Amino acid sequence: MSGPGGGSAKVRVAVVGAGEFGRNHVRVYREMDSVELVGVVDRDTERAAKNAAEFGTTAIGSVEELRGRADVVSVAVPTISHAEVGCRLLEMGLDVLVEKPMAATVAEADELLAAAKRNSRILQVGHVERFNPAVVAVEPILNRPLFFEVHRLGVFTPRSLDVDVIFDLMIHDLDILLALVGEPVTEVKAVGIPVLTDKVDIAHARLEFAGGAVANVTASRVSTERVRKMRFFQQHEYISLDYARRDALRVGVKKAGPQPEFGFEKLVAPATEPLRAELDAFIEAVRTRREPRTNGRAGRVALELAGRVMTSILDHGQRVQLGAFSRQQKANL
Repeated sequence: MSGPGGGSAKVRVAVVGAGEFGRNHVRVYREMDSVELVGVVDRDTERAAKNAAEFGTTAIGSVEELRGRADVVSVAVPTISHAEVGCRLLEMGLDVLVEKPMAATVAEADELLAAAKRNSRILQVGHVERFNPAVVAVEPILNRPLFFEVHRLGVFTPRSLDVDVIFDLMIHDLDILLALVGEPVTEVKAVGIPVLTDKVDIAHARLEFAGGAVANVTASRVSTERVRKMRFFQQHEYISLDYARRDALRVGVKKAGPQPEFGFEKLVAPATEPLRAELDAFIEAVRTRREPRTNGRAGRVALELAGRVMTSILDHGQRVQLGAFSRQQKANL
């Protein structure tokens, strides 16, 4: 017997969307002993068939055909369709993990939250970096961090170009900052510009939190190198995270003064692929019916903050007379 309601039976999983993100979900589900991978759905039937053949599963013709065949679904379709597909699955009685950003707008995020509540379903958002071993390693040592420097830079690829870099890359760090600081953001100042597309390709934001913490966050998908780092400072300590290496370093002051002494500690981090940890957590939430750490509310808060960053960028664009760009972007909001 299959089903999500506990016990040792395998949970039946499917993936909707067979692009880069969806393919990785299919790959990891195939590696998990706790689930039965029942199939993959994509409007591009050839792509769905290719994914299914690669990972030994079935290409399923439509979302509606998942009724009675799956218990849970990963949604990895383009952002503009997250709410439509996610709500349909939730109404069918399926638990859903929807990739980030959870929706195209906060209003659509609210539709997903309402559908999950109405149908008593688990809704998790794919903020995979929350499951990065480096982030997991620093969470136990947090002691009111007050200053963050974050860089998430990548070379250009024709992926996720339907959204601005704030919603594609920066939203990872916005979500992590909200989780680490645990306070609302009171002020946002941001700048960003299109470089290779008609969307914002590189952006910088300065955030101030209610308790006084400040974060400088830079995201780019048009850089010449790949950088995924966060550095933050708390009393007498400096902590450095490298998302790509999945490790973290803690530097503490052992002796202050004109000839200071420092202690260096590499924090213990689990040797786990973040996506595997994320999907393990999703299946555990499904089995226990407990709220996942990156639940719908967390996804909505991150999306709302990303929207505030985007609004500040548009306001700055108008001030510096990036007029045509700002008008087009405002029309897209």
